[in-house]
Amino acid sequence: MGRVICVANQKGGVGKTTTALNLACTLAMSRQRVLLVDLDPQCNATTGLGQSPSERHALVDSQPLRESFTETYLAGLSLLPGSRSFQDVDALANSSDSHSTMLATHLSGSLGSFDTVLIDCPPSLGPLTRTALTSASEVLMPIQCEYFAMEGLTQMIEVIRQTIERPESRLTFGGILLTMFDASVDLTAEVAREVREFFGEIVFENVIPRDVAVSEAPSHGRSVVDYAPRSRGARGYVELCQEVLERV
Repeated sequence: MGRVICVANQKGGVGKTTTALNLACTLAMSRQRVLLVDLDPQCNATTGLGQSPSERHALVDSQPLRESFTETYLAGLSLLPGSRSFQDVDALANSSDSHSTMLATHLSGSLGSFDTVLIDCPPSLGPLTRTALTSASEVLMPIQCEYFAMEGLTQMIEVIRQTIERPESRLTFGGILLTMFDASVDLTAEVAREVREFFGEIVFENVIPRDVAVSEAPSHGRSVVDYAPRSRGARGYVELCQEVLERV
């Protein structure tokens, strides 16, 4: 099985889905076979690629998982769409431990043909995120460069630590990504410095700058690299992709 990267943070609005979507696209552009799994009931990763949410989420549907993979506008990138079904969201969010294990097995058993799988998690530490961590080989955590960046981080890292220590786990800490970076704001530099001092080499060298093009691209069903290839945001995600590929 290839790399399975879980993109997770319990805080919303930190660039989690944006990172999962744009990293998936840039990896596909680098000639990798990529699958993006949308586990967030908001389904933003799905709509951000110009696709519609499924009526039933494939992880609780009876059909084989592979039959739910959707091809996207980008060659090499497949999508497992999310679902806004209250029934499915409730079933996934209230999974028992045995059901969560089953979901992890369901995920891992269908991913062999992909070089990289990216799982976009909901902004919480609930069963969906825990299931994704159980299924993953790496976790990538975006952190917004703002005052509350470190809020709740201890809890998130504790959940990651617990998952890593499970006997059957292959999870490693893939890295922390600084997002919405604005070099003109003193607080941004201060937060970035504190995060790097505390976490060291775990933090990606490259950052994602604050750029309106990054926010606009999903409304066109495209990555920022396709929507605005000369933008600062596009360059940020291309450089992140290169760093992710180097961290094999």
